[in-house]
Amino acid sequence: MSAISLWSRFIILIGILFGIIYAAVAVIGKILGIGSFLFYAILASLFLILQYLLAPKIVELTMNVRYVDEYEAPKLHRIVEELAAKAGIPKPKVGISEIEIPNAFAFGRSVRDGRVVVTRPLLRMLNEDELRAVLGHEISHIKHRDMLVITLLSIIPMIFYYIAYNLWWSSLFARERGNYLALIGILAFIIYFVTNLLVLYASRIREYYADYGSVKLGNQPHHLASALYKIVYGSAKVAAYDEETIKKYEAVKAFFLNDPRKSLDEIYDLRQIDIDRSGTIDMHELMMLRKKKVKISFADRLLELFSTHPNTLKRIKYLSTLYDRV
Repeated sequence: MSAISLWSRFIILIGILFGIIYAAVAVIGKILGIGSFLFYAILASLFLILQYLLAPKIVELTMNVRYVDEYEAPKLHRIVEELAAKAGIPKPKVGISEIEIPNAFAFGRSVRDGRVVVTRPLLRMLNEDELRAVLGHEISHIKHRDMLVITLLSIIPMIFYYIAYNLWWSSLFARERGNYLALIGILAFIIYFVTNLLVLYASRIREYYADYGSVKLGNQPHHLASALYKIVYGSAKVAAYDEETIKKYEAVKAFFLNDPRKSLDEIYDLRQIDIDRSGTIDMHELMMLRKKKVKISFADRLLELFSTHPNTLKRIKYLSTLYDRV
């Protein structure tokens, strides 16, 4: 997948999602009247505005974020500043997330409001090249503005969920039009399910695009691959001994570099790449993977459909193709 291919898929997905909305509005509006749909659209839009205004504070509280200055984290600030300059964006705020899962994430309302956060386990396990590659991935999310795009796309399934939920219950008490309401409620739920899958797919595309962005900022593909391998291993250790911590952050897994809950399964697939059992992935090992056909089980492919993140083995396989593309 080239960067152009990834971006094209993203744009096509947006077109499909809004096409579905247009068709659904035509059907539901004809039966219920446009006012009914507008009520749900306005309600969902209010949620979107509130989410836009309050999201950064909610993320900070949920992920236990504490911002640090250059005196407390000089290396972190230096790398973020250098990468932001290469990306042509203002330097984001830098923070530490006081949780015990290795992770890094970016958030904010806009490019000028960008924030980049890492956890202490991540800082302990990665060398500087790997850390730079991970931070390049997060800086790319800010540069691509995909955080705001995903937020806007996520409102589409939300609208249809509210329609489905309310019409289903309304149909139970409506005598004359109960069957029509139930039918539209079921249709709205199907649309919710399909659009939610498309939004999840868009989220997975943006992860590939951010990986590409990190390499484009000058980071070697094997450094990011090695970082992902270490992060999955670190997450697997937490999942094995502290399942409550994994459950605690299940609702915000979109803010993780990988899906922590799937890490125990993924680590077995990733070990086949680490030929010398060094705990890292070097350029030679990644180039060897480039020549192999990655086999993903049907169960893993099915689980990936409902995930915000791509399968990590597929993601590292993609990184192996980037040496001659950037």
